Amino acid sequence: MDITFLTDYMSPIIVGICLCVGYILKNFVPDDKVNKFIPLIMGVLGVVLNVWAQRGISPEIILMGMFSGLASTGLHQTLKNLIAKEE
Repeated sequence: MDITFLTDYMSPIIVGICLCVGYILKNFVPDDKVNKFIPLIMGVLGVVLNVWAQRGISPEIILMGMFSGLASTGLHQTLKNLIAKEE
């Protein structure tokens, strides 16, 4: 199954904002219970940001927001693994 079409639904600005907010939650909120909810928070934040940016709501706007928010968590893990390998 080819899912490369999903890259059309990624917004770099939303990914960047969610990446920064997720990093802040991960590193500056002292409660470890928050960590398991970061993907959920990023998905919701991505949808909210995209609805605001597009000034409307549709299934495509929801998908783009969720995909971008969740992509930020994957990007964080990829960067974390790359940095760990270099050390």
